[in-house]
Amino acid sequence: MALPQRILFPPEKIRMDWQQRQRPGAGLLNLGNTCYINVILQCLTYTPPLANYLLSHEHSQSCQQQGFCMMCVMEVHIRKVLHSSASAILPGAVLRDLKFIGEEFEYGRQENAYEFLRCALSAMQRACLSGSSDVDISSQETTIVHQIFGGFMRSRVTCLSCHTVTDSYKAFLDVSLDIRAASSLTSVLEDCVTPKELDLKECFKCSKCKKRVAACKRITIHQAPRVLTLCLERADQWTGKKISKFVDYPEYLDLRPYMSDTAGEPLLCSLYAIVVHSGDTCLEGHFFCYTKASNGLWYKMDDESVDHCDTHTVLGQQAYLLFYAR
Repeated sequence: MALPQRILFPPEKIRMDWQQRQRPGAGLLNLGNTCYINVILQCLTYTPPLANYLLSHEHSQSCQQQGFCMMCVMEVHIRKVLHSSASAILPGAVLRDLKFIGEEFEYGRQENAYEFLRCALSAMQRACLSGSSDVDISSQETTIVHQIFGGFMRSRVTCLSCHTVTDSYKAFLDVSLDIRAASSLTSVLEDCVTPKELDLKECFKCSKCKKRVAACKRITIHQAPRVLTLCLERADQWTGKKISKFVDYPEYLDLRPYMSDTAGEPLLCSLYAIVVHSGDTCLEGHFFCYTKASNGLWYKMDDESVDHCDTHTVLGQQAYLLFYAR
């Protein structure tokens, strides 16, 4: 892993706990097939380190970007949601600038919430890099977006002939998980970090043996994000049908067993938001979410409605996206 030449946002400035505690904010109006936008905006609004940063006005006070800036849009949106006296508001700026967030999104058409999340985070990352030309890749991964949502995976390949180890690292902002054979989130994660044997067809050339050899590959979390975003893949990649089964997920998740270094202290994360998709197929239906407000209570957020609920209800959903904060 190359060390960054510059730290674009100091990690010690991140505040993981809410700086302001209050009732939940407004719901979001649906203008027709915009539920996929609403759920992601609500989950981001109730992501404490992101909300704390944007509510501080630090970004807007120094932003020099001309035209569309996703960070400025999110700052205005979060402030509007949390401070509005209305029961529901219109996320007008996001809808107006949808094409700047993701070229593939078409207003009025049902889209995927996970794709919108990825595009929203990418747009926020671009905003953070505006004005920072010629920044090396490692430095680009030190923005506020990466400091909150970003982590690193390690892929370790071991030659089964001479046992030489080859490591490679990759940054991530979210993790997508195959749930076809899973009954619980922990079983999926355990399977992810279980070593898999590669055959000769997968063309691993050992640097010591100087030839293609059988090898073993293991992927682990090398550096855990402060906010872990997980997608439980509900579209079967072979049939295209929706996987509608329940996958058990905990309120508190220890990441330590899935780390490169499993010997340290427990690395506990707390669930604070989930996105649910209702519908028979992945191409239609409706998205709603559950988020934990700054008062510590859970709320079901279904477009304009915001209703208090208990933890038992939250943990009993057919979750699509899971958000955990350290």
